[in-house]
Amino acid sequence: MKALNLYDIEDLRFEETTKPELESPDDVIIKVKATGICGSDTSRYKKLGPYKEGMTFGHEFSGVVEQIGNDVTDLNIGDTVTGCPAIVCHKCHYCEKGEYSRCENLYVIGSYEPGCFAEYVKLPASNVLKLPDNVDLDTAAMVEPSAVVAHGFYRTRMKPGATVAIMGCGSIGLLAIQWAKIFGAAKIIAIDIDNHKLDIAKELGADYTINSKKENLDDAISAIPDKIDVAVESAGSPFTIGQVLTLPTKGGEVLLLGIPYSDIEIKRQHFEKILRNELNVIGSWNGLSAPFPGEEWTATLHYMSTGEINVDPIISDRLDLEKGPETFYNLVNRKQHYDKVIFHP
Repeated sequence: MKALNLYDIEDLRFEETTKPELESPDDVIIKVKATGICGSDTSRYKKLGPYKEGMTFGHEFSGVVEQIGNDVTDLNIGDTVTGCPAIVCHKCHYCEKGEYSRCENLYVIGSYEPGCFAEYVKLPASNVLKLPDNVDLDTAAMVEPSAVVAHGFYRTRMKPGATVAIMGCGSIGLLAIQWAKIFGAAKIIAIDIDNHKLDIAKELGADYTINSKKENLDDAISAIPDKIDVAVESAGSPFTIGQVLTLPTKGGEVLLLGIPYSDIEIKRQHFEKILRNELNVIGSWNGLSAPFPGEEWTATLHYMSTGEINVDPIISDRLDLEKGPETFYNLVNRKQHYDKVIFHP
């Protein structure tokens, strides 16, 4: 089969590789129909390199069940599905408590096992979820990032009627706007430095948009009559991680979703906001809960089926998998503008 394999930093190859085979009675082999580029993929491509040289890359996808192991009873060949890419041990202290995002042995396909930038991918049956009839395959390729966002919101104490600020309007931030509405936000503030992203944020439900490159953020926030209850950092930038601490009202919450790939230095006046405003700062990792893979996944599929999670405005490009090497190069080196890229193997 054809796949995108990562050999080194900026060395991604579209090439022939071995098709997965059934090895365990609970294995499921899926023909990949849609698979998306994640921000963590671009960071590994640009900065970190592969966990294993030549590993098939990618972890967000949807597809059609091609083969099933002898013990698989809840899936049938031909089912349209999405897959949770997180592999957990089901044995450690955290797994035994159902806290799967904290599994001591967690890894994601595309790191130590082949991922989904390929014609076929293999997962345990417990990681595979059937799609509702009205959820298309491109939409289902974004269940995984949606589940990651949902996991963060489940960790907050947010109440209906809250005002929520989202800092960073990439795919995660744009999904966070929609999850904030689902969790009952009355007002949503979207913050970014790109007017194009802010336009999408407005389309998806943001009540206020702030371009923090063109406006003074403190002044713009002060002009909004509502106090911010929850501030979500979804950019993972060394600059925004300090700024986001200035947003919530006293006793408010900061939800950290963005992953920084460089060291963070926080200014004293930003750090003191945690202390003086008695902020609750929440780290969130992955998107898993019990029963595995969790309510984040089933809720995402539900709200995609109702239309309350809409990913169409987020997806800018639908490309053949063979375009992978040039697309990654153009994306990380800013040679071409992309929002969410979906490959069709």
